[in-house]
Amino acid sequence: MRVIVVGAGVVGTMHAWQAVERGHEVVQIEREAEARGASLRNFGQIWVSGRAGGEELETALRARELWAEIGGRVPGLGFRPNGSLTPVRGDLELAVAEAAVARADAPARGYKLLTPDEARALNPALRGEFSAALYCERDAAVEPRTAQLALRAELLKSPNYTFLPGREVREVIGRSAVRDDHGDVHAGDVVVLCTGAWLGGLVRELAGPELPVRRVRLQMMQTDPLGEPLTTSVADADSFRYYPAYTSEALDELNARQPQPGTAADHRMQLLMVQRADGGLTIGDTHEYEHPFAFDTLEDPYDHLTEVVESFLGRPLPKIRRRWAGVYAQCTDTSRVVHRQQVRDGVWLVTGPGGRGMTCSPAIAETTAKELGW
Repeated sequence: MRVIVVGAGVVGTMHAWQAVERGHEVVQIEREAEARGASLRNFGQIWVSGRAGGEELETALRARELWAEIGGRVPGLGFRPNGSLTPVRGDLELAVAEAAVARADAPARGYKLLTPDEARALNPALRGEFSAALYCERDAAVEPRTAQLALRAELLKSPNYTFLPGREVREVIGRSAVRDDHGDVHAGDVVVLCTGAWLGGLVRELAGPELPVRRVRLQMMQTDPLGEPLTTSVADADSFRYYPAYTSEALDELNARQPQPGTAADHRMQLLMVQRADGGLTIGDTHEYEHPFAFDTLEDPYDHLTEVVESFLGRPLPKIRRRWAGVYAQCTDTSRVVHRQQVRDGVWLVTGPGGRGMTCSPAIAETTAKELGW
């Protein structure tokens, strides 16, 4: 079988990986010299903790297994099973953490409620004050800026894999063939469009204007090296408001009696923080849903994140090295893991994983391979 994959972000690259692993010939086409979208502009988290029960959690757990397997073969991914801690303060936040630990699927996630001393034994960098911490053992991390490069370097070892950068696919020709903006036609047995947040142009022509996917914008930042290990990923209790796993009466009570402060509420914020291989911290994020998106970044969200991080670390944050904005595609029905649609004979569109893209992409691609009979 010959598989044409359009898009070299993490979802597209994992589809290429699954096809090559099954012995198929793959041509992967990318309009940039390298992917520059949400696949690089994220935390690199393999984030199991907050996923909704059922299909979403099962997908995340399967993806976690696949990331570990691939990471063992491709050290450049920087895969590490670091887990996560969410420090909580006060009875209202604590009650949400307790409700999470009481979930039937808590053991699958590796949830534990830790005392401050237990949390600091696990992550000594957390010197600030907090009442307890929710630990998720199944969370992990990779290096988002280099993961696709490392995967591609491994793929290029196979004679069955070809990477064609700097080519934008403009047209579907007949069955299972596309034409790029160089005028070249790439024919195969199946075409998989993994175009990320690029939802106009050819995607709109193929899928129609009612594609049930929206674009979401975020702001993030990265610091100079911390100077010490941050041994787990770290979230704050605002992540309880964002992730479906924490839905409970306790969360309703938290929202009613202790709403988010203005800046966090205005920008739909949560704290997520991961240490990079160079020691720096990736910190975010915000969520912007209304179009047109801003073209600039705002300082108030960064100030809020800095304050929250410093309160957990009990020390000043290192110098901010980078700030950026990114855009990802999310199913409008956020309970759906991904939008997978046959848009022409032999042509499939796979998009809309939202903030789950980095986490779930290996399992999303595996499901595509099984459904298409690769």
